Amino acid sequence: MSSAFPRLLSPFELGRTTLRNRVVMGSMHTGLEDRDWDIDRLAAFFAERARGGVGLIVTGGYSPSREGWLWPFACAMLDETDAERHRTITSAVHEAGGKIALQILHGGRDSNIPGNLAPSAVPSPLTAFEPRAFTPEQIETTIADHVRCARLAELAGYDGVDIMGGEGFLINQFLAPRTNTRTDDWGGSAENRRRFPLEVVRRTRAALSADMFIMFRMSLAEFVEDGQTFAEMIELARELEAAGVDVINTDIGWHESRVPTIATSVPRAAFVDFTAAIKAEVGIPVCASNRINMPDVAEGILESGAADLISLARPLLADPDWVNKAAAGRVDEINTCIACNQACLDHTFTRQTVSCLVNPRACHETLLQLAPTRRAKRIAVIGAGPAGLSAAIGMAERGHRVELFEASDRIGGQFDLAQRIPGKEEFAESLRYFRRTLETTGVTVHLAVRATADQLAAGDWDEVVVATGVRARTPDIEGIDHPIVISYPELLRGERQAGPRVAVVGAGGIGFDVSEFLTTDHAGEPSLEQWRREWGVTRDLHARGQLTARRPTPAIRKVTLLQRKSGPFGMSLGKTTGWIHRAALEGKGVEQIGGVNYERIDARGLHISFGPQRERPRLIEVDNVVICAGQDPVRDLADQLESRGLRVHVIGGAAEAKELDAKRAILQGTRLAAEI
Repeated sequence: MSSAFPRLLSPFELGRTTLRNRVVMGSMHTGLEDRDWDIDRLAAFFAERARGGVGLIVTGGYSPSREGWLWPFACAMLDETDAERHRTITSAVHEAGGKIALQILHGGRDSNIPGNLAPSAVPSPLTAFEPRAFTPEQIETTIADHVRCARLAELAGYDGVDIMGGEGFLINQFLAPRTNTRTDDWGGSAENRRRFPLEVVRRTRAALSADMFIMFRMSLAEFVEDGQTFAEMIELARELEAAGVDVINTDIGWHESRVPTIATSVPRAAFVDFTAAIKAEVGIPVCASNRINMPDVAEGILESGAADLISLARPLLADPDWVNKAAAGRVDEINTCIACNQACLDHTFTRQTVSCLVNPRACHETLLQLAPTRRAKRIAVIGAGPAGLSAAIGMAERGHRVELFEASDRIGGQFDLAQRIPGKEEFAESLRYFRRTLETTGVTVHLAVRATADQLAAGDWDEVVVATGVRARTPDIEGIDHPIVISYPELLRGERQAGPRVAVVGAGGIGFDVSEFLTTDHAGEPSLEQWRREWGVTRDLHARGQLTARRPTPAIRKVTLLQRKSGPFGMSLGKTTGWIHRAALEGKGVEQIGGVNYERIDARGLHISFGPQRERPRLIEVDNVVICAGQDPVRDLADQLESRGLRVHVIGGAAEAKELDAKRAILQGTRLAAEI
């Protein structure tokens, strides 16, 4: 055991269950739960995390009834046939030395099915169907459904159940005035609104053996208008303890919240003081969660007494060996979750199988394997951006002899630029991981070396991988070579400085990032209190939904963001993070102008017009114009090598430059490594 993390890695008694450490793999819906034929893949996914050292795993949410499905035919635990099928999962985890709990989740108004039921007929922004309010008889039936589901979980071999009482799902809907407008015994006063979860817990505790523990998932900051007060949450926690809950498993926010809770711009451990406040009021263990992604952060939380357990969800998508690496003192080898949401939550909300941008093997363990090669090849990889790095490392792990050539004096490519954007500092962790893994896998790295076709053709390589990335596109605008024009790489690398008034040409992901870069003071990272002011987060015990007025930090520049397209800005941004970037620019007062023609650039600024007839000419008076007009693939080398008959593989931006898709680039590199 690493002496650096004695609390995190110490055994823990949870009811009658002994966990080998205090690391909990939090619940994530992967998409594998919804199809019976994916049960073996799901078991392999959990087993790999158990072998990686996790103390307790919590499954994705299984509905206790068809009425609680999140969508038609979504996962549920309804009968003994389901329970028998789940033995594949529980056996795999137990054989790997871990413990596992089934999460019970009823969607309520968030169930995207006809005839969905909720405490009150309050529509959800997440579904297409308006719910009907439960009758008292239907409430009793739903309580019984939860109890039956818990008993089936015990029959299936689970060690406990996690009752989903947060994130705006059914139980949380009973608790919040926003979604519970009832006037009978199940609504109105805070005491009546707590009745449903307490009845679920009491009856579940009575139905289970003493060996089964009960977790209760509880949102400690809802970040919605007319939510619970924190004072009400304290009373709920006390009553849950009395009702038989063994551990409170915390989460933050609803899916419709308009405060970011798990995106990369959220400071690490941003909500731990909410957890500490609940822990001070109860005698049962409390589990901290949200934006805890490295062992030192987790250890610090436990050392401070703010929590008893640490929940990691996406960090264990990124690295299934997170715990083992921490225990072995190999923290620098952890593939850190950068909280980008691109392959996890974005996939969940578009009904795709979840994976991970930095680890595309996640949830594909049985399909994407890096098995030892039967014949070691000599392979050249050209370009040390995300695609080239993933390919080089994957091939070296398999036993190939790999040399990596990079024209720059540093690795990273577009990731090196991304880490400079305010709120994307976590990308530096990926570069640290890549640098270290190049060393541990034995890749020979040549920095500041521009490989040529002649050199490669004479090098006797078995395979050549071209991952030369992209170059910033130069649009055809009169005056594009004027001294006030700056390309986004020049700006982000610090080669050019922008003046106090800036026009940004292009409103894709890079344009939004550059606008945030330009409006933010870079003199040190913002404090947690500053971040809370930005988003209107309060610790006031009596503030509903833990919300107060936003007070964004004033922008340090006047920025105008422009796009050729008419219509809303930021539609190409991530499904679960785009709103954050749009809100951030709104808070900074960035002017957004769409449907423009770029006429010319001169010393006065950027001249634009509108429409096919080039009407309403306008001058945007600025000191600089930053160009974020897309990228073009850099594949000259690939074309030269192919013309010489070499075996060439083109991946990443060199193959397709659209939207700078790091998820696609790393997946391509990993797949190629598995195939060669």
